[in-house]
Amino acid sequence: MLLFCGILSFAQEPLETSNWKKSGNASLLFNQATFSNWVLGGENNVSLNFLADYTLNYKKDTWTWDTTFLLDYGLAKTSGSSFYKKTSDRFEIQSLLGKQFAKLWSYSAFLGFKTPFSKGYDYSTDTNGKEIRIEKSSFLSPAYLQLGFGLSWKEHDNLWVNFAPISPRFTFVSKTFTQNLAPDTTYFGVEKGKSSRLEFGGAINAFWLTELLKNVRFEQRLGLFSNYLDKPKNVDLDYQATLNMEVNKNLSANIIVQLVYDDNAVQELQVREVFGIGIQMAL
Repeated sequence: MLLFCGILSFAQEPLETSNWKKSGNASLLFNQATFSNWVLGGENNVSLNFLADYTLNYKKDTWTWDTTFLLDYGLAKTSGSSFYKKTSDRFEIQSLLGKQFAKLWSYSAFLGFKTPFSKGYDYSTDTNGKEIRIEKSSFLSPAYLQLGFGLSWKEHDNLWVNFAPISPRFTFVSKTFTQNLAPDTTYFGVEKGKSSRLEFGGAINAFWLTELLKNVRFEQRLGLFSNYLDKPKNVDLDYQATLNMEVNKNLSANIIVQLVYDDNAVQELQVREVFGIGIQMAL
């Protein structure tokens, strides 16, 4: 068996001006495994994952503006499959504007946007045993645009909570996925023949980044949303925890766990876990 695992990552040191701070990091993980006459079994496979985040922080007098860009995309291919399959797919922008009125409190306005990058499929086999796939999502289908107005509590750039009791949320989809829906069914909450849905509710968003040990950073992101107009007790959940460990200047590892609940998509808790380890290079 031949196994190759490498990671290229860079961390941009925060660039500071009188009012702006900027920081970001990215990593690229590649895996390959090949088997020949391997009696214990196994399938040849190759996978690639790219993860990046970039943050802009602005502060002047009593005004603050924090914006984060998240990108997470991965593909995998095994010898037993006819297709490359996504292992992760996430593009998200979050922006929070605040006007401070007390030491830790501000009036706030929030904007969030997220969508997948590429098409997603359901996989099965036909009567001849050949693998087939049916498209179930694509870029901007679904896409979520959320606004929020309320109050924010901020200890510092790495610890804050935003409360938005006034929070409209729009879901956009392609009519390709809704025009042939069965009666009494929806596509991510969007009804037959339509391309969007408006929800009005309340939201809570939180962020916490801390250094547990030297070179061990733990990051948590939380998003909660309740639709006042339809089943307000069914709270949508999006929680992600990321553990980044820098063993030394050349070796790093990270663990990502994401929990999602949205009964417009599926009435079960969705769980995603990613573990990566490899060689780190500063660029």
